Amino acid sequence: MKEGRWEYVRRVNANGAVMIVAVTEDGELLLVEEYRVPLHALTIGLPAGISGDKGEESTLQSARRELEEETGYRADAWTYLFTGPSSPGLTTEMVSFYLAEGLHQISEGGGVAHENITVHRIPLPLVHGWLMDQTGQGKVVDPKIFMGLYFLSRSVNGVGLEE
Repeated sequence: MKEGRWEYVRRVNANGAVMIVAVTEDGELLLVEEYRVPLHALTIGLPAGISGDKGEESTLQSARRELEEETGYRADAWTYLFTGPSSPGLTTEMVSFYLAEGLHQISEGGGVAHENITVHRIPLPLVHGWLMDQTGQGKVVDPKIFMGLYFLSRSVNGVGLEE
């Protein structure tokens, strides 16, 4: 799209995106690694995906589908966390964050047809160092991971999530 001198992206055939903060019973954060063409690099991020690209579905339905496709896990409990713009100067896309709890693995994950996703299970106390190590290896770390960790810390530390 172009408005005046401003150029931005508006997705067609989708109504937003979802990101999932998923922690195993062993206290491991699920992260996914995949090659991203726009960056020409391997990226590390939270399990995520487009909402509405598979037909009419809610963001929660999209989150459930994406968690299973990408990581091979299902969750017994889902908590809506927040919705906000993914990159407000570049795109109209809004991202809805969900906390997935009570995880159980049902498959290896790895994504669908054209995706080649590697699933990482990183113990929460080691996440920051692990991410910095990945950056040192030339991988791109999605900073929205840190937003997910913020939401997780609010929930786990007993502060609670505000309505």
